[in-house]
Amino acid sequence: MFDLVLALAAAVVLALPALLVAVLVRLTSAGPALYWSDRVGRHNALFKMPKFRSMRVGTPAVATHLLANPKAHLTPIGGFLRRSSLDELPQLWSILVGDMSFVGPRPALFNQYDLIELRTKLGVHELVPGLTGWAQVNGRDELPIPDKVKLDVDYLQRQSLWFDIRILWLTLVKVLRRDGVSH
Repeated sequence: MFDLVLALAAAVVLALPALLVAVLVRLTSAGPALYWSDRVGRHNALFKMPKFRSMRVGTPAVATHLLANPKAHLTPIGGFLRRSSLDELPQLWSILVGDMSFVGPRPALFNQYDLIELRTKLGVHELVPGLTGWAQVNGRDELPIPDKVKLDVDYLQRQSLWFDIRILWLTLVKVLRRDGVSH
């Protein structure tokens, strides 16, 4: 219920800024405003997760850190969208339809086999993935996979409404400071 109420409120408040971002994406690069990424959800089920497109059309569907030169794939406003986390706004849709929660482990790309395997081995795959999570506020892009999964397991063991509220607050602070974003 918390996710639904918060997502509806956020969708109303952020509708105009989201529309503005969509228009800017379309005006500054060829292709659609949204990129639908194949992600791994609860129980390792695949779902389509929307983001505002920050990479050029034709960029390989791999984790950004695996690209030889990630900056070469960014759209003219892609770096800004990623640093500000505005590219994540369409994920409110994934929360509204139940594929995601506000807080949980970030959904893995369909081809991040090492991350998926480790999460499954440690029971993290039982959680609904989140827009943000304990690993996000403790390193984000800078964490190696084993460290991310350790934080995901910590979240699995400690999850509560108050812990989620703490993570949401820390996320807001990190986004405003632009901490932990490497591309």
